[in-house]
Amino acid sequence: MMETRRRIARHVAGFEKVEIGDRPGMRRAAVVLCVAERDGEACVLLIRRSPRGRNAGQWALPGGRGEPGESVEQTALREFHEELGVALSPDDVLGRLDDFPASSGFVITPVVVVPEVLGPLAPCPDEVASVHYLPLARLTGDGVVHFHDTAQGPLLQMRLGPGTTIHAPTGAILLQFREVALLGNPLRVADLRQPDWTAI
Repeated sequence: MMETRRRIARHVAGFEKVEIGDRPGMRRAAVVLCVAERDGEACVLLIRRSPRGRNAGQWALPGGRGEPGESVEQTALREFHEELGVALSPDDVLGRLDDFPASSGFVITPVVVVPEVLGPLAPCPDEVASVHYLPLARLTGDGVVHFHDTAQGPLLQMRLGPGTTIHAPTGAILLQFREVALLGNPLRVADLRQPDWTAI
């Protein structure tokens, strides 16, 4: 894991992230790309949202809306703790990726976190239906990135396994994480189209 952490830290530090400035009606949110070891493999954590509440049943990264006076990193770590019951340290934060303008009206900032040790998770049932560990080797594998042709134009599908096809915005953030943090390729994803059902 230490070599993985060093590689991710190097790639993220060398990436010139795009930040979206405040504008009327815009809401801020942050999500956590948390890399942890599971069964000897480096993985990134994904969640399925609770079947009740906002974005019911959708694949997501831990995170949520910011509160007044919070930094992006503070929002990300607070939301991770509230949803998964683990307090991450600011020292675990390696940096950010591009702000993503979601069709829901939120601007989502992905925060990359690699703790030395991730403690036992205690998911909040009101927000999290299940937690999933996606091996980085799978995320960077062949056949994961797919663009499906639709009448409105190509639609990103991150095909991560049986029953695990993830669209933007979460899919777009995972794609940029794959390319920038894991492979060192400076990819932008803000213009990727989102399915209508994600704008809720």
